[in-house]
Amino acid sequence: MGWSEFAVAYIAFFLSHSIPLRAPVRPWLQARLGLRGFTAVYSALSLGVLVWLIGAAGRAPHVPLWGWAPWQAHVPLVVMLPVCLILAISIARPNPFSFGGARTNRFDPARPGIVGRMRHPLLVALALWSGAHVVPNGDLAHVILFGTFAAFAGLGGRLIDRRKRREMGADWDRLLKEVSAAPVVAGSASPATTLRLAAGVGLYVGLIGVHPFLFGVSPLP
Repeated sequence: MGWSEFAVAYIAFFLSHSIPLRAPVRPWLQARLGLRGFTAVYSALSLGVLVWLIGAAGRAPHVPLWGWAPWQAHVPLVVMLPVCLILAISIARPNPFSFGGARTNRFDPARPGIVGRMRHPLLVALALWSGAHVVPNGDLAHVILFGTFAAFAGLGGRLIDRRKRREMGADWDRLLKEVSAAPVVAGSASPATTLRLAAGVGLYVGLIGVHPFLFGVSPLP
């Protein structure tokens, strides 16, 4: 199929991430699926298209840009643990600075958690994931794939900051000052945080296990 499948999957990925979030599509879907139903369907669609896109990159013509060395396999293996931990800690947490903004009324700027260290933890996780996977995948299709994600993660934070600052007005600056002044909480983690960290480790182990079935290659050296 040459580059055709990769191109179609690439376009489908960005359309599936943009069209459902636009007005009036999102309100129409939420009215029929409910907020949780919309989130579940959108997440499943996003994950499915992402798996297809990565698989299509592997089936695209191999155009090497740099050689492969055994040490490169260790890079994503090491980086993916903090990626999974960031995801586990940040998903479904109130974050008025980020897109989505679930339960932002429950956000406490005096105890911002991971938001006190990074305003957009999901984008940080995306940047780490994509950057780490570029290293052992030095062919043109994978560099385009992971390079695009890395660029999106780098620029996405700025675009979201501009949008949220415009929407929130003076509240954005006030919250940012309060979060910046909040102390870094030390000591033992709460049971909920400990559970989330355990879930992140479980996600990391699970991804290692399913990686050969989803993408046809083991992440282990």
